[in-house]
Amino acid sequence: MEISVKKEDIVSALNITLGVVEKRQTLPILANVLFEVDEDSFRLTATDLESEVTTSGSLLDIDSVGKITTSAKKLNELCRLIPDGEKISLSLKSDKLNIKTNNGKYSLSTLPSADFPIFDVDSGDNPLVIPAKDLQELIKNTSFAMGNQDWRHYLNGLFISIGDGQITAVSTDAHRLAVANIPIHSDHSFSGIIPRKSINEMAKFLSDQPGDAELKINDSSLELAVGNLVFKSKLIDGKFPDYQQVIPSGESSMLEINVKEFSETLSRVSVLSSEKYKGIRLITSSEGVRISANNPEQEEAEEFFPASYKGEDLDIAFNVTYLQEIMSHMQTDTCHINFFGSDKSCLLTPPSGESPKYVVMPLLI
Repeated sequence: MEISVKKEDIVSALNITLGVVEKRQTLPILANVLFEVDEDSFRLTATDLESEVTTSGSLLDIDSVGKITTSAKKLNELCRLIPDGEKISLSLKSDKLNIKTNNGKYSLSTLPSADFPIFDVDSGDNPLVIPAKDLQELIKNTSFAMGNQDWRHYLNGLFISIGDGQITAVSTDAHRLAVANIPIHSDHSFSGIIPRKSINEMAKFLSDQPGDAELKINDSSLELAVGNLVFKSKLIDGKFPDYQQVIPSGESSMLEINVKEFSETLSRVSVLSSEKYKGIRLITSSEGVRISANNPEQEEAEEFFPASYKGEDLDIAFNVTYLQEIMSHMQTDTCHINFFGSDKSCLLTPPSGESPKYVVMPLLI
């Protein structure tokens, strides 16, 4: 293997692989990236045995093809620190990957490519084609509510349901729930849970990508192709809760708020909330809502927020972080907060009442 590449091309490809590279060093080779060269391009692959990403880049020159594995972290840091615009030459001699630049030469240890794990999943051959920005927006609007290292492993991911001409994404950590959907022109039918780490990587890969993404998915795995990369992931083996049962319905009181102004008010009041529980209290009236907080140091904050309110006056408390995260994902200037009682979850939606929808459980006052 002997090639030369542009610094920017190899750094861009390495950046894509770094999130997938195994950090825990369970197997030394999982900290490596598989570097393959054919007549037309170079290809980098990383895996943590649960997911895999492959991306490619163009060559400036090629003398011979080949493949090897080397440390993803060291190769990335080295190439990143080389001056912009420089040509980087790479060659394999014995068991070392030699790197040459205008003024330097470096030698990295390698492991045989034959030892690199093959990520053996078959996600089928009938891709769902969807605009990349739509899929990225769907993930962005829901993934923040995923569980994180929850003992209920099925909560540590994003539930995806495809059918009836739409994709629905749902996440919950048992304290809040996020659900959103987008229309699709397809007769695909599927439901499954994509792991948290894989969803976070997918969100990065889809960011600022023009054009379409191709999604292949089955009961145990998925494959995402977008731009010049292919990402594969296993799915979580488990049954997601019946989220429809969690979304409150029936008679409610409704507070209509300006998202930006309400969020700013929450930020000010929450400065004096308990650091442990992050609780804020809402007391509604026909003129709006009184927002207050206090902490163990006997400090207090209170603001009145003028707003349209219809229904019974109530006194309810929430974790302010949950409300703030929802405000940051609202695409509309205003938001409806529907209350079903002081001890019941509330429902937050755009004025249309459609996607996305958010449910937050109250705190005990």
